[in-house]
Amino acid sequence: MKYQLLVEQDVQSAFADYLRTAREQAKLSRAALAEKSTVPAATIKKFELTGQISFRQLLLLWQTLDDLKRLYELTQAQQSVTPTSIEEVLKDEF
Repeated sequence: MKYQLLVEQDVQSAFADYLRTAREQAKLSRAALAEKSTVPAATIKKFELTGQISFRQLLLLWQTLDDLKRLYELTQAQQSVTPTSIEEVLKDEF
């Protein structure tokens, strides 16, 4: 089994790549996205190149290019319950 550590930069890059692809699929220039999202074009460029952006600006871009509800639902995911005894497992009480 091979383990891979996920670091902050991996997630930042993934968000930047996802939103850059969404912008390109929507056929929006950085300037056009800046106008629609109120995030400066220079900030969008920096984000696409480095993954660095404020959380508020990330939300503004996401809201413009995707459904903000999808991000919100990540915070509402049900927590899995771990059984505390073999009896709970056998009785399916978790």
